[in-house]
Amino acid sequence: MTFSLGPRAASAGTRLAAFDSIGSTNAEALARARAGEQGPIWLVTSEQTAGRGRRHRPWIAPRGNLASSILEVMGISPASAATLGFAAGLALEAALQKVSFEASLRSAGSDEMKFALKWPNDVLAGNKKLAGILLEAEAVADNRLAVVVGIGTNVVAAPEGTPAPAISLKALGVDISAEELFAALSDAWVEYRGIWGAGRGFAEIRQRWLERAAGLGQPVSIRSGGPIVSGTFDTIDETGCMIVRTSDGRRVPISAGDVYFGSAASVGAA
Repeated sequence: MTFSLGPRAASAGTRLAAFDSIGSTNAEALARARAGEQGPIWLVTSEQTAGRGRRHRPWIAPRGNLASSILEVMGISPASAATLGFAAGLALEAALQKVSFEASLRSAGSDEMKFALKWPNDVLAGNKKLAGILLEAEAVADNRLAVVVGIGTNVVAAPEGTPAPAISLKALGVDISAEELFAALSDAWVEYRGIWGAGRGFAEIRQRWLERAAGLGQPVSIRSGGPIVSGTFDTIDETGCMIVRTSDGRRVPISAGDVYFGSAASVGAA
């Protein structure tokens, strides 16, 4: 199979650059933005050799996994751009639901697959990481912002030795290709990018995201380089920060960090 946009994405005027193999789709997208590319354009591969996740951790996509980045140059603030990652999580969750359901029908299965969104940028199957999202932005000409949303999904294999356990769609019994998932993702992106509307629609994105949030109302610990914050995952606020309610009743906003839920919360705080 070859990569192609879904029909909704193609109708929206989105473009596509597909690679047999590439170091990093995010890096390629940023390089194109510096050279004047305006987007929207997807950069996609089924083999990424030098990808990166949050906190500069490596994110390698072996042959058969999906590494994809969407680039768009917008006249928005960095704070507004930061909320786009939540729309990306919703788009990927919708695409995963679609392809897993279709795969189930092909195999005469009946079990509905459930996915959850882990703050700030992961998609989980059970308690294991299935996908990660990395949002990067750079200022370009005319006071505009080049925004790249990188989405890496474990289609056929999951990395080992990661900070949190990971899993692939194949291990879950979902027999699909990276190309099939990408077509669904590109269409779902059009929907959720439209709802987000350059940050103006984040209230609706926030509500939908919370309906799918992992660990909401559960014990949580966040490690972010400073003192560890522990308490209960209360909500996310209008800027996308996690709000943690501590044992003394304070509501602490968290803008970034490694998150540990439930029984893992005490491990994260150890």
